[in-house]
Amino acid sequence: MKYFGQESDFSNSNERIGVLLCNLGTPERPVCPGLRKYLAEFLMDPRVIELPKLLRAILVRGIIVNFRSHKSAATYREIWTEEGSPLLLNSQRLGEKVALKLGDQFQVEVAMRYGKPSIESKVKALHEEGVRKIVAIPMYPQYSGSTNGSTFDALSKAFSKQRWVPNLDFISDYYQHDGYVQAIGDSIKAHWKTHTKKQKLVMSFHGVPKKFTQRGDPYEWQCKETAKRIADYLQLNDNEWVLVFQSRLGAEEWLQPYCDKTLQALPSEGVKSVDIICPGFSADCLETLEEIEGENKQYFLDAGGEEYSYIPCLNDSDDHASLMSAIVKNRINHA
Repeated sequence: MKYFGQESDFSNSNERIGVLLCNLGTPERPVCPGLRKYLAEFLMDPRVIELPKLLRAILVRGIIVNFRSHKSAATYREIWTEEGSPLLLNSQRLGEKVALKLGDQFQVEVAMRYGKPSIESKVKALHEEGVRKIVAIPMYPQYSGSTNGSTFDALSKAFSKQRWVPNLDFISDYYQHDGYVQAIGDSIKAHWKTHTKKQKLVMSFHGVPKKFTQRGDPYEWQCKETAKRIADYLQLNDNEWVLVFQSRLGAEEWLQPYCDKTLQALPSEGVKSVDIICPGFSADCLETLEEIEGENKQYFLDAGGEEYSYIPCLNDSDDHASLMSAIVKNRINHA
């Protein structure tokens, strides 16, 4: 799906500029065959599971895909809407708003790292429209090789099939961007205006294996810096918020503190009510809607918690569209 803007106060040249917003991905339908294909593509990425190809294939195709497909399909059905995948819909709607803010000089495309629409198909679409400069934004504010790095790999692979490679401006992260911190902070403030502010704000980021940090991945400290900046923006004391990591897989150690374990422990520490937000996710998806708003909420309540309030991702909000367009304009103006 392509979006052409209509209004803009930005004009630097007559050159057409492509903007590629890249999110993680989603199966086309919440059914087992589609889940097998999606999980295989996702988990066979060497950036996601760092094992030799043969061992990774045995683990993914021989074990994980066969045993997780039915369960994953069922959980996807719980969050699926009449229009389709929440992650894809929110990403596409965001793309429409970003295009309107940027104007006719820009062609905005939304792609998924895994599944459809693919990065390769959108790179090809931009090429066919005569676009020779692309600003690519992986929609993960904090850099990890398993997400942002993998997106760069997909772009490189797509470009390898083109004789004429465009100029590329790759946004490797935006965890420190003032507009990002403000957008998250303002979404929390807006939530507090319509809901009672709880005892503690929980900021949950997607986990990665601890070994990623040990091998030089900056993800952990960027998450911590983001959380601290959001807390400072909200003028919270240290005892009013906590950072956690969610979605671990397998038996090895992942980044801690773990989200589920923390939520289970908080009631015994006197924390009976929490607000929880996922600042590392740009759009609501399985990990936020099912895992955080569903599964982890139950952990907290079962442990003696009384009030649990999930604050949605930025999704297709005006603040999110303003942030994305500001990142693009800043990079173009300083190119």
